[in-house]
Amino acid sequence: MSLPAVLTAAGSSPSPTPSESSTTTVPTLQDAQESAAHTASWVEQNWSTWLAIGLKVLLVVVIAVVLRKVVLRAITKFIDRMNRTAESAEGTTLGGLLVNAERRRQRSQAIGSVLRSVASFLILGTAALMVLSSFQIDLAPLLASAGVAGVAIGFGARNLVTDFLSGVFMILEDQYGVGDSIDSGVASGEVVEVGLRVTKLRGANGEIWYVRNGEIKRIGNLSQGWATAGVDVTVRSNEDLDRVRATLDEVAEKMAKEEPWNEVLWGPIEVLGLDSVLIDSMVVRVSAKTMPGKALTVERELRWRIKRAFDAAHIRIVGGETAVLLNEEPPDPTAAVAAPSAFSNTDSPQVAATAPIASPRSSAAGK
Repeated sequence: MSLPAVLTAAGSSPSPTPSESSTTTVPTLQDAQESAAHTASWVEQNWSTWLAIGLKVLLVVVIAVVLRKVVLRAITKFIDRMNRTAESAEGTTLGGLLVNAERRRQRSQAIGSVLRSVASFLILGTAALMVLSSFQIDLAPLLASAGVAGVAIGFGARNLVTDFLSGVFMILEDQYGVGDSIDSGVASGEVVEVGLRVTKLRGANGEIWYVRNGEIKRIGNLSQGWATAGVDVTVRSNEDLDRVRATLDEVAEKMAKEEPWNEVLWGPIEVLGLDSVLIDSMVVRVSAKTMPGKALTVERELRWRIKRAFDAAHIRIVGGETAVLLNEEPPDPTAAVAAPSAFSNTDSPQVAATAPIASPRSSAAGK
């Protein structure tokens, strides 16, 4: 192909022009007017729905806030009334014996805290679900996820949940409180603080025990109701029982009339009788119903008074091995030894009479 032909063919092909290149479309004023018209129409069609949703959400929030405030205020008044009742009972004699202000105060505070937390969770949780449902949100997946999360948390923190629930029921049922002496199985002592998860005890040696409420399987409260003071008096078996009883009755009557034992004793001191009888002694049982937690104090005072009264009445108290009085002669140590027997002497007639008789064959063989 010749060069002119090539140039002719190249000149015949169309060349690109600026008019045929891609250009950006600029919106016109008419397009803007149409878009604004469509937006205004959509807003006009849906404004009533938005207003209804907004009013519903606002109403739910207002009702939840007002209801929560009313409920919390009612709980606070209820707790204050409990405290006032405890303070009014504290001034009376019976109230001073049965009511502990600190115990009632901590118990009321714990109950109030639990009730406030439960009320706030229920009211605010219900309000949140109602707000989400107002926006046409499907709550089924959310509730299912919350259920799965709750189960997972329950398995992971089962000990914490157990401790919390046990503490709530212990406080609500008033099983024990501050100042009570209890035996919780794992530890025993005086209750210093009662919490929803841990109970703090002070032991007999002053140590502090932190006991988880979920670990307490049984509780022995030594400060509720009344206590029993019992004293065993051991005397010699040859004492006059009527004189012993008369001395004990005199001690009991005198102690019941004196301060402060007339308030500590909730019943008469009774001589129950012989508890056991041995060869060289016998035990007389004395018992009394006392104020809770005062049994040991009453027992110590009873022992003190009984010892002094018995010394004055020349009644001897014994215990363990029988002691020998100074004014009595010591027993003869050979009194319990048997007399020598005639058979112990081999030359005695008794031994000769009991000797076996020799047989004829043995005598013949000897000859």
